[in-house]
Amino acid sequence: MDIKDLIPRRGDDTYRLGDSDDLVVMENIGTVPSGVVCLQNHGVLFFITEGRAQLEYDGHVVQLQKNDLFLYMVHSTAANFMASSDFNCRQIWFGRAELFNIDIYKQISVADMSNLKLNPVVHLKGDDIKLCDTYFQLLRDRMKFSTSVLTPDIVRMLFGTIVLEILSIMRRNSEQVAEEVQHEDINSSLHKKRIVDDFMRLVEESDGRIRRVDEFASQLNVTPKYLSTILKEVMNRRPSTYIQLYTLKAIERRLRFTDMTMQEIANDLNFPNPSFFGKYCKEHLGMTPLEYRIKYNKGT
Repeated sequence: MDIKDLIPRRGDDTYRLGDSDDLVVMENIGTVPSGVVCLQNHGVLFFITEGRAQLEYDGHVVQLQKNDLFLYMVHSTAANFMASSDFNCRQIWFGRAELFNIDIYKQISVADMSNLKLNPVVHLKGDDIKLCDTYFQLLRDRMKFSTSVLTPDIVRMLFGTIVLEILSIMRRNSEQVAEEVQHEDINSSLHKKRIVDDFMRLVEESDGRIRRVDEFASQLNVTPKYLSTILKEVMNRRPSTYIQLYTLKAIERRLRFTDMTMQEIANDLNFPNPSFFGKYCKEHLGMTPLEYRIKYNKGT
């Protein structure tokens, strides 16, 4: 199967910081990709402004309509795109260095990362529509018109604010769903939710040092099979998906924001040796730890 990697376009209605693709704003996107796509170096935030679209995202059907936000995360696979004739959207493309800007990064928990990965669509209503539209226009205009030496910092702060606003909307929606679940029932549902919450807490506390499902299951006093069943039922994903997400977050934080050597990071995260650690990074990040540190420490 031929899997394509996309890059942000150049031309009309497209705005960059300098000549870099690390942060790109695009308007009036009325087409969708063809074939199978897996973004290797970017995530994309879609603002659907008109029409409807449908795609398969990591094996699940995603339907989009006007006023939806769709967050396409790096390394996720999409296919079978379809769109109505009046489909239109805005897009913000961002590289890893922008998403993991340290000021934003501190605010994002493993639950947020998992939510963004597993529930990538947010339907905006009321004031949230106006708020996101305002932020997008501010970001676009700063990139389009401003020539101040402070523009890159202003743009990055605006992008960070947009991400945090989306997280705020997602958390608010999740709280509303939780309240509805409590009114519906029941000891069984609450028990399952408690296991999921405890698992997520343990994954976050492990900080990438535990990567075996059976170790988490043991701490929760359940079997690995039962834990996998509950996660699949409640969150529609396997425990290993969450574990890998937070392991990568822990690795990226140490590579970007510390001076730890590869040996020290491998030891800290309980990899058998630096070689095994390097293979893990190559498989999941698409590059060696040293390549990652050099690439994303530019200008920091």
